[in-house]
Amino acid sequence: MGAAVVGLVIVVVVVVLVLSLSVRLVQQYQRGIVFRFGRVLERVRQPGLQLIVPVADRMVRVSMQTTVIGVPPQGAITRDNVTLTVDAVVYYRVVDPVKALVNVHDYPSAVLQVAQTALRSVIGRADLDTVLGDRERVNAELKSVIDAPTEKPWGLLIERVEVKDVSLPEGMKRSMSRQAEAERERRARVIAADGEFQASRRLADASRAMEATPGAYQLRLLQTVVDVAAEKNSTLVMPFPVELLRFFDQLAPHTAGSGRPTAAAPDLGPVTEQVATAAEQGDDRPGASGR
Repeated sequence: MGAAVVGLVIVVVVVVLVLSLSVRLVQQYQRGIVFRFGRVLERVRQPGLQLIVPVADRMVRVSMQTTVIGVPPQGAITRDNVTLTVDAVVYYRVVDPVKALVNVHDYPSAVLQVAQTALRSVIGRADLDTVLGDRERVNAELKSVIDAPTEKPWGLLIERVEVKDVSLPEGMKRSMSRQAEAERERRARVIAADGEFQASRRLADASRAMEATPGAYQLRLLQTVVDVAAEKNSTLVMPFPVELLRFFDQLAPHTAGSGRPTAAAPDLGPVTEQVATAAEQGDDRPGASGR
C-alpha cells in the first residue's frame, strides 16, 4: 500500500513537471516561434496556451507591437555646406517574426544603426531650406531609406520616421535672424508705400470732387479748424483765405500795366505789395481828387 502511494506521487510529480515544460503562454500582442533541436518550425504559434515537446523544443516570443526608438543627435553637413545637429524618432513593428529572429541579431539595435546612417545620408543630400521648411519630404525620404533594408530581409515595417530637432550653429542663427528681420522690414515698407499710394489716389479723387463745388473747400477748412481747436491747443493758426489770394492774382496784371512810376519802397512781400498797389491805383481815380 505504501509503495502504491509513493508511485502515485512520483507519477503526479512527473506529470506536473512535463506539463510545466510543455505548456507555454503566448500573449495577445505576441507570436511564438518554436525551435526544435535548433531548427525553426514554420508554424507560428498564436496567442493562448501552446504545447511544445519538452527538452526538444524551445519557444521564443516576439512582440508584434509598434516600437519607438529615438535616434541620438547626429552631426551632418547639408548640400550647401551648413553643419547641423539632427535627431529623429523611428516607429516600427515586426511583420514577420521568423525573419526578425533568424535573419538579424538584435533587430532593435540594427534598426537604430540603420536610422543613424540614413539620417546623415538624407541630410547630406538636402539643403538647409529643405531641412527647415520641408520636413514632410525629409521624413518621407528617411522612411524609404530605412525601410529598404529592413522590411523584406528582416521582416520589419517602418511605420513613421520624423525629424525631432534641428540645431544650427550660433553664427547661422544670428544670420537667419538678421535675414528674417530684413524681410519683415521690407514687407512693412512695401505695405506702407502701398497705403500711401492708395491714400494719394483717394485724396486726388476728393480734390476733384471738391473742385466742382467751391463751397466744399470752405467747409473743409472749417472742419479742420474745429478739429484743431478740439485738441485744447494754446495757439490756433488760421489759414489765409484762398479766395483773397486769387483776388490779388487777378489784380496784379492791371497794376503792372498802369505805367505810373512809384517811389522805392521797402520789400514788403508779394501780397503786401499787391495791396499797396491797389490802394494807390484807387487814389488816382477821378473821384478821389474831388473829395
